[in-house]
Amino acid sequence: MSLVDLIARADERGLAASGLACLDRCVPLLGGDDEILRPLWGNLTDASDAADWGGLLEQIRGKLGVGGDLAGEDGEGDGGGGDEAVLLARRMLAAAPAERTAAQLRAWADACSVASLRIHRLLDPADDPAPLDSRRAGSTEDMPPLAAAELRRQVTVLEVLAGHGAGGLRRALEVSVEGRRVLRAVVSRRARGRG
Repeated sequence: MSLVDLIARADERGLAASGLACLDRCVPLLGGDDEILRPLWGNLTDASDAADWGGLLEQIRGKLGVGGDLAGEDGEGDGGGGDEAVLLARRMLAAAPAERTAAQLRAWADACSVASLRIHRLLDPADDPAPLDSRRAGSTEDMPPLAAAELRRQVTVLEVLAGHGAGGLRRALEVSVEGRRVLRAVVSRRARGRG
């Protein structure tokens, strides 16, 4: 099943985990530590209260210095993709819905999927001539490695949550931690290359 289909069929928890996982993998661009999003992950368990989501989200935005509206900022920057990647990550966090409902989360999860893939394409030294829409629909031939790995992670998170519900959260988090380590290494290499 394609990534687009998986998002279309996901339930509230799957959608929240999908968007959160994309954001979590991009935390190195936001300057956050590895545990910064842990309270939101905890809010997806069976024992949690969905009503707490908005408050937790605001606390995290405050810690990372991200307001709830970045629509006026543009992606113009150094031309190398670094500034645009940071802005895309900040927009993912800014756009997260205050209410944890499937209706609001579906648009956010879809936007996070696109933004995270764009970030990985920007940071991948290999060009990808294919449109993101075709990649998300399942066309992965000759896809650059960094973006291809991100696409696989997005699919894995949605499949795990669809198959196991709350029981799949640990695996979804593991997939995100792995992706975060990869992106942190890429960001670190780029910073050294500019220094």
